[in-house]
Amino acid sequence: ALFMENARKGSIVSRANSIGSTSASSVPNTDDEDSDYHQEPYKESYKDQRRRAHTQAERKRRDAIKKGYDDLQAIVPTCEQQDFSIGSPKLSKAIVLQKTIDYIQFLHKEKKKQEEEVSTLRKDVMALKIMKVNYEQIVKAHQNNPNEGKDQVSDEMKFNVFQGIMDSLFESFNASISVTSFQELSACVFSWIEEHCKPQTLRDIVIGVLHQLKSQLY
Repeated sequence: ALFMENARKGSIVSRANSIGSTSASSVPNTDDEDSDYHQEPYKESYKDQRRRAHTQAERKRRDAIKKGYDDLQAIVPTCEQQDFSIGSPKLSKAIVLQKTIDYIQFLHKEKKKQEEEVSTLRKDVMALKIMKVNYEQIVKAHQNNPNEGKDQVSDEMKFNVFQGIMDSLFESFNASISVTSFQELSACVFSWIEEHCKPQTLRDIVIGVLHQLKSQLY
């Protein structure tokens, strides 16, 4: 009886073990699989890599453009921003570019104007140097010949020559100029200058005045 009882208990235990092993084998091993799944790194596809690189490049390009416009607004005086605290609108990119172009054109004009002024000043300096040399020669000649120049023309004679030239010019001016209106006066002045103030005409006037004064003296 004892042997039969032990055999029965052993049979029950073996059947329980077989049922447990069968149940255990039918349930998936989630712990091992989850651990293996999390340990395996995610592999980014080539398409995703290209998309990410393109996004980064586009962001850099936009940042560079924005920095360029910000630099232009800081450099160009006409692009100075107003006080945003009072609700002033921000300058658009088109306005920034147009103001930059206008400022560059203004700088070109100023540069050309300065170059012309420098050229004029250089000519003046050259003329002054020539005059300086001539005056030095005159002073040197006068020092070598102190008696020279005593028979020079008097101031009265110089005034008479000047008066004769001005009288002759005023006669033609008075005969040619109309003073009915300022417009007519302006137009007549330019036409009179072109006609009566030519070098040859002035030369003839001066020669005539000198001959007249010579006849009065002698």
